[in-house]
Amino acid sequence: MAALRNDDLPYYSYDDYIQWEGEWELIDGIAYAMSPAPVKRHQMLCGYIFSEIISQLDQCLACEVLIDADWKIDTTTILKPDVAVVCRDKNPKHISKTPEIIFEVISPSTAKKDEGLKYTIYEEEGVRYYILIYPDDLVAKIYHLSEGKYRKIGEFDSETADFEDIACPFSFDFDVIFKRFR
Repeated sequence: MAALRNDDLPYYSYDDYIQWEGEWELIDGIAYAMSPAPVKRHQMLCGYIFSEIISQLDQCLACEVLIDADWKIDTTTILKPDVAVVCRDKNPKHISKTPEIIFEVISPSTAKKDEGLKYTIYEEEGVRYYILIYPDDLVAKIYHLSEGKYRKIGEFDSETADFEDIACPFSFDFDVIFKRFR
């Protein structure tokens, strides 16, 4: 049996993507199914993260906090960050500006993509903070973009992280999020 070549694989664009049913991501024209739906803990963490950020940014009119929104990077790459903080983006349909902060809750089915492929894309696209949440360990790994490369700030389980170099600076208390699961 002959191996598949890259030119044998289907190549999709945003025009294809918007016609599909279900949850998908598109990376360099390759479709990635996002099923089954995330487990309860994953969904709860996303909700708590969203709530904690919203409570910090209630006076900030420049930034939005979004859950599972399409980020159209280009016509062949559309990602759905679990939680994103986006500032000064006027597009009503999807994220069109690079988010300031992205949170991804890691699951066994997404770990390789979140820790590898998305890490690289977010770094290249200039996402200032990338936070990987590990629900089984109740720990967050925070990466900050410095001189075009991610630098690991640290691992947080009950500490507070300060996000200072964005349009609306805020502090995020990881203890508030994780204590519900201890």
